[in-house]
Amino acid sequence: MTLAALLGQLGHRVLVFERYAGLYNLPRAAAFDDETMRTFQKLGVAERMLPGTNIQPGYVWVNGQGDVLLDIEYDNPGRCGWPSNYMMYQPHLESVLDARVQEFPAVEVRRSTTVTDIRQLDDIVELDATGADGATHRVRARFVVGCDGGNGITRTFVGGTLDDYGFFENWLVCDFKLRRDLPSLPSFSQVCNPDEPIAIVNIGPGHHRFSFRLEPDVRREDATEAERVWRRVADYLTPEDADLIRIANYTFRSAIADTWRRGNVLLAGDAAHQMPPFLAQGMVSGIRDARNLAWKLDLVLSGHSAELLDSYQPEREPHVRFITEKAVELGRVQTMRDKDEARLRDERMIAARKANQKPDKLRYPGLTGGLIANHGDIFPQGLVSDSARTALFDDLLGTGWLLVTNGRQAVSDIAEQDLLAFAGLGGRHVSFGFDSLFDSADLYDTGGVYARWFTEHDSAGVIVRPDSYVYGLAPDAQELSTLLKQLLTVFPRTHPSV
Repeated sequence: MTLAALLGQLGHRVLVFERYAGLYNLPRAAAFDDETMRTFQKLGVAERMLPGTNIQPGYVWVNGQGDVLLDIEYDNPGRCGWPSNYMMYQPHLESVLDARVQEFPAVEVRRSTTVTDIRQLDDIVELDATGADGATHRVRARFVVGCDGGNGITRTFVGGTLDDYGFFENWLVCDFKLRRDLPSLPSFSQVCNPDEPIAIVNIGPGHHRFSFRLEPDVRREDATEAERVWRRVADYLTPEDADLIRIANYTFRSAIADTWRRGNVLLAGDAAHQMPPFLAQGMVSGIRDARNLAWKLDLVLSGHSAELLDSYQPEREPHVRFITEKAVELGRVQTMRDKDEARLRDERMIAARKANQKPDKLRYPGLTGGLIANHGDIFPQGLVSDSARTALFDDLLGTGWLLVTNGRQAVSDIAEQDLLAFAGLGGRHVSFGFDSLFDSADLYDTGGVYARWFTEHDSAGVIVRPDSYVYGLAPDAQELSTLLKQLLTVFPRTHPSV
């Protein structure tokens, strides 16, 4: 849905085949982060998302006796200008995205339609699909992106092998719609009890989830019996407090496909990677895939070389692997079943808390390889002002290619023809005036985010990609000129009027 909306926003014709007749209308994913909200901001739906979310201030681990092992505080705002963590009611998020997709006249969604065959024909792809009525559809497109999960047809077409981390567990997920406010109900808590590890999370306003790790031999029919579920949650909830709206027993996987592209067919989301739920990054990682792909497909569909798409997997796969491996690591710590190991874990973590050792905040790595010259982290978003108004950076400047500098002198070594070529990519130059009160500037650092960022990175200028990741930064005007020339070698020179 995100990829279709991003491409529709860019004016491209998009056809979505959806095998279901409508939206799922039950929660699955539980949370998203500030980077995802920044993508929703780009789509113009950030504010529409808010009624289905709760801003989550932190995350607590307790042991079986209720002792606090870890208390993590989330940044508010995070690097992307929004609170770092939102708990969400997924049906609300999906309805907002679905409505946004339908607002783009060039995007068509065909529901109750299942793709049955994919064929690469020279520089196009041909699809066969079957509707619920048995009617067959044949469509040709420049590119196909499979967002059809780990068991979908697209991964089979792309081929390759699956790198399985061998970390899979049997879990019972129980979702409740609250009938009344329950202040004592944990908002976001991991109960690290070796007898029965439990995750307790709010999943948006008025909804709550309990997830129980089960032994491998527990039968699905027994685990999903409603009476048994109520007994499991009896310390927290009663039928007078809430309605049980969903019970799911599943075994998660931790696996990454080694091939994400074959010709003009690409994989995104669970079709490319599946990860355990302990960092709540499964859906979020798929949305990052969509953001990475959208601007590259836009350039290719606008006439640039399809080789640009070769940068997709080299950029996204290491990022996904880091998150997957960190989630596996956390999952193993949280769900220890050996009581002696769990006791030692508790002693270490409680001792660290008593010594006032705050846990390190998890920071995801920047992108490397692909279309990254250096740095590769996400460019921060804060409040900025021009002569007319004050707003978040992306709302004021947009999210195309940007050359952001500390003062206008930082572009003094850049040739005019290179600036024209950058403009041909849709690029813009904007400057802050951090170093001199007398240096005219396009932007003012109203929120104090950018002066600090430029100082920390010893940077005179930075080139920001359309997905808000940093292509590269430079310490002075000469290096910035070289950096821009390096970027322009990837693209043929075009005049901004073309």
